[in-house]
Amino acid sequence: MTITLAVANQKGGVAKTTSVASLGAALAELGQKVLLVDLDPQACLTFSLGVDPEDVEVSVHQVLTKGTAPAEVILETEDGVDLLPATIELARAEADLLTRTGREHVIKGSLEELAEGREAYDWILLDCPPSLGVLTVAALTAADGVLIPLQCETLSHRGVGQLLDTVHDVRRFTNKGLEVWGVLPTLFDGRTNHSRTVLDTISETYDLDVVEPPIPKTIKFAEAPAAGRSILATSRSSKGAKAYREVAANLLKRASPKS
Repeated sequence: MTITLAVANQKGGVAKTTSVASLGAALAELGQKVLLVDLDPQACLTFSLGVDPEDVEVSVHQVLTKGTAPAEVILETEDGVDLLPATIELARAEADLLTRTGREHVIKGSLEELAEGREAYDWILLDCPPSLGVLTVAALTAADGVLIPLQCETLSHRGVGQLLDTVHDVRRFTNKGLEVWGVLPTLFDGRTNHSRTVLDTISETYDLDVVEPPIPKTIKFAEAPAAGRSILATSRSSKGAKAYREVAANLLKRASPKS
């Protein structure tokens, strides 16, 4: 059974795309068949997996707005995961979908079409745009759960309440079964008490699980996209790569009762 996980936080710079790429690669290492879906018009996930968005002729934009079959758009990557790529065209999708009936279900419908036409994926990770617009709501509508990457700094948690309000609305209107899988601490500096204090505050304020272990702050993450690979390929033994492998194993354990 496919587990579809939306990775969402409307604040940028919280290592959301890094988390999608790294967790996807880590799950693939564990023998899982993984699809990553780039829903951000900046196409950072697409670029960081070695695909130049400028060279992509048909993308997730056409899937969501023109009815193109997703199987025709999916690309294989060197990290062992499949990718539904994005381009800057996706910036128009919000406007294109705003007047469309059932727009909240457009991603869910595409993924269902994909499941009917080919071998099922074990995991589908949705890299949501840094906003709470149509695409994020559609991603949450299509998802079994949502994972919230959170930079361990005071200002970074200000939008968590808004995201949870959106999750609440999605549960009421379009996806009753949506679960919050928890907060994934990123850019964690273990040398400071501040990081842990921020984490504890979030957990207590919003009654959220914290997905362990925290992802450490390291320059290795900045180097990986330039190579067009995840950190699991560019710096296999780094602390960051090890942390994402542990998180992936923990997510797999959580999902196992459902599979």
